[in-house]
Amino acid sequence: MECEWKPDEQGLQQILQLLKESQSPDTSTQRSVQQVSFLKPDMDYNTCFVTCYNTSPSYYRYNSVFLNHFSQRLEQLNQYPDFNNYLIFVLTKLKSEDEPTRSLSGLILKNNVKAHYQNFPNGVSDFIKSECLQNIGDSSPLIRATVGILITTIASKGELQNWLELLPKLCLLLDSEDYNTCEGAFGALQKICEDSAEILDSDLLDRPLNIMIPKFLQFFKHNSPKIRSHAIACVNQFIISRTQALMLHIDPFIENLFALATDEEPEVRKNVCRALVMLLEVRLDRLLPHMLNIIEYMLLRTQDQDENVALEACEFWLTLAEQPVCKEVLCGHLSQLTPVLVNGMKYSEIDIILLKGDTEEDEAIPDNEQDIRPRFHRSRKCSAAALDVLANVFREDLLQPILPLLKELLFHPEWVVKESGILVLGAIAEGCMQGMIPYLPELIPHLVQCLSDKKALVRSITCWTLSRYAHWVVSQPPDTYLKPLMTELLKRILDSNKRVQEAACSAFATLEEEACTELVPYLAFILDTLVFAFSKYQHKNLLILYDAIGTLADSVGHHLNKPEYIQMLMPPLIAKWNQLKDEDKDLFPLLECLSSVATALQSGFLPYCEPVYQRCVNLVQKTLAQAMLYQSQPDQYEAPDKDFMIVALDLLSGLAEGLGVTIEELVARSNILTLMYQCMQDKMPEVRQSSFALLGDLTKACFQHVKPCIADFMPILGTNLNPELISVCNNATWAIGEISIQMGSEMQPYIAMVLHQLVEIINRPNTPKTLLENTAITIGRLGYVCPQEVAPMLQQFIRPWCTSLRNIRDNEEKDSAFRGICTMISVNPGGVVQDFIFFCDAVASWVNPKDDLRDMFYKILHGFKNQVGEDNWRRFSDQFPLPLKERLATFYGV
Repeated sequence: MECEWKPDEQGLQQILQLLKESQSPDTSTQRSVQQVSFLKPDMDYNTCFVTCYNTSPSYYRYNSVFLNHFSQRLEQLNQYPDFNNYLIFVLTKLKSEDEPTRSLSGLILKNNVKAHYQNFPNGVSDFIKSECLQNIGDSSPLIRATVGILITTIASKGELQNWLELLPKLCLLLDSEDYNTCEGAFGALQKICEDSAEILDSDLLDRPLNIMIPKFLQFFKHNSPKIRSHAIACVNQFIISRTQALMLHIDPFIENLFALATDEEPEVRKNVCRALVMLLEVRLDRLLPHMLNIIEYMLLRTQDQDENVALEACEFWLTLAEQPVCKEVLCGHLSQLTPVLVNGMKYSEIDIILLKGDTEEDEAIPDNEQDIRPRFHRSRKCSAAALDVLANVFREDLLQPILPLLKELLFHPEWVVKESGILVLGAIAEGCMQGMIPYLPELIPHLVQCLSDKKALVRSITCWTLSRYAHWVVSQPPDTYLKPLMTELLKRILDSNKRVQEAACSAFATLEEEACTELVPYLAFILDTLVFAFSKYQHKNLLILYDAIGTLADSVGHHLNKPEYIQMLMPPLIAKWNQLKDEDKDLFPLLECLSSVATALQSGFLPYCEPVYQRCVNLVQKTLAQAMLYQSQPDQYEAPDKDFMIVALDLLSGLAEGLGVTIEELVARSNILTLMYQCMQDKMPEVRQSSFALLGDLTKACFQHVKPCIADFMPILGTNLNPELISVCNNATWAIGEISIQMGSEMQPYIAMVLHQLVEIINRPNTPKTLLENTAITIGRLGYVCPQEVAPMLQQFIRPWCTSLRNIRDNEEKDSAFRGICTMISVNPGGVVQDFIFFCDAVASWVNPKDDLRDMFYKILHGFKNQVGEDNWRRFSDQFPLPLKERLATFYGV
């Protein structure tokens, strides 16, 4: 009998001593034992036993020698078959011990169950199970919770099938007169429902939910708020999966929820709101008859005194906005809902304290890397998000209730109120843009003024809101709004408050994307500011500054290539580049930024390219070497962070694109092609994606160095034409097209490796537009250099080929692709006959083809017309839409 097991007194003392020691690794530190209620079920003991018992910060510097000693002692003790019996004994039977020691014993046992349960002798696991069930109602909340965690962990090891008495027993204990027993059993059931929802609804266990769900529903009316809350939380686990047992009882469930709507316990109200939000997604049909009441209820709960309840309720509006019925059911309540959401967008007093809202100048305080931001002002963010999605549903209709509120808020003397008004204005920007246009000539100057408000939180939110209206600003005459906005934003980039610097830098990047070359006249002024920010910014904002500089380079392109601009911009970037070590993750944003800059500066980047090129090659080489070490001896070496290699490959692409042929001698002096060959075969898709992009760019820049490797590269490109990985496939396709242009007729041996996959991709439904266009261009290019090999398949791709290229603008790539298609038609005219109307339409999409290409089109059109005869041609061309008919007649005389 398992219950006859008795501990050996000496063994018990040893284990107790270990448990006591583990609570104070640093014996010189005076212990102050804390209540351990915040141990999480998923913590492992190495964190568990040290997290909870001491309040002095130095305590968190774990004594690693002790940790190792503790882990080794545990490993040794785990060799004894009945070690786990001792642990459960301390947890459940040793009532004379203090609670933290007993609980810790249970948590170590939980970890052993996780790691070794299948090796427990039968007697041991039976003893543990029976002790758990007997003690689920322990008088201590901490011990009850620990026993509950232990039960759930055993259940999650696939034991629900073997521990058949568990669920019936827990359900029986729910009816106990003793509150502790009922609460303990419910706590365990809630965790089982969370962890094992699927298996509870399966035939493996004979569908216990058919009994459990009606049982849980009975407890919605229990007199203890904790029990009511457990009961709803258990049922809530089965809403999203539309579990059949719940769907059968959906009406009583909803009735019971309504009965609890005004429960005095916040946790209950929170679970009611959560249930309604999920039901909105899966059983809208059942809520519709009660929608009026539900909306009124949620309006109240969104204003709940308890922040967690208000947050759950606020999710309701976000979810409702995604439902097709939203407009219909909510239109009558907009005037009530709008002020509630707007009110939720104000910072509370506690938010302001946590945000250090009164600290204006903090630019000199170094960023604290340990700053884990507390999760404050969540309901403010949720209200703003809800207003944003509702603006997208109701568009201008939302302005009627919101404009009077905005008037009041935006000009309010209290800064907290004014700040919330500016947030509201930003939140509605996307959805209500059309309706806002008449007010913007007055509002934008007001916002630009708010950029110099004396409160940092007002300045930072104003940056964000103005960025949401950047598109409109840029569409107006530049002197009216763009220039003043830019001038003030640049001042805010140099603000003395870090939060404002961050918001201004992000907003400026958005403005750059919208304005593009409109910024060219102000480049000197912009660069002055961005470069000055380098000397001013702390760590976190520097990363955003790199992004603003990279975006500027993308937006103005070659206009940046002026000696005076290069002189301003490059020295600080290169200084940072030299400061950072190869292992520093801050290299990522800097490499991305330099990649944009190199592409924009083109030849202007030459003086800086050698050290940059060399370092990128080294980063790739280092990462590959570390990956090989890790593969051969994973226990000795760490896996490398491949992002270093990816970003380095991307910067090399930027260099090749920007420098063109001048990169040739750098390539000649390095082993980049050997490294690229390895990268192209990496397991990680992002590595392959970046290496194919680089291959395409090097093919364009210095093909003489790529050519000797083509026989090795082509088979790899062929195997990566897999549209499941869109970006990898896209870059491989593009690279094949670039290679074929360079190879000419020598491409012939490789056609068979790639053509069938490309034809398959172009015929696939739902292929993304860019991949379709790239595939069509590459097929066209292959047909241009090897028409005899590709033309026989013409009929299999001509229609999707024509439809995917008719929408792209005239450029070199389109030119080479169409030359290919014309050459193939001359080799295999029969291949185009059935889809000739699509070819006509694609030809008509050209605005200005080169003369010799226009001739090719002319010959094919007239050849076809002559072939079929005048009458047939007339009948055929009568099917054309009028614009197509007119274009072909005007340009090609058919």
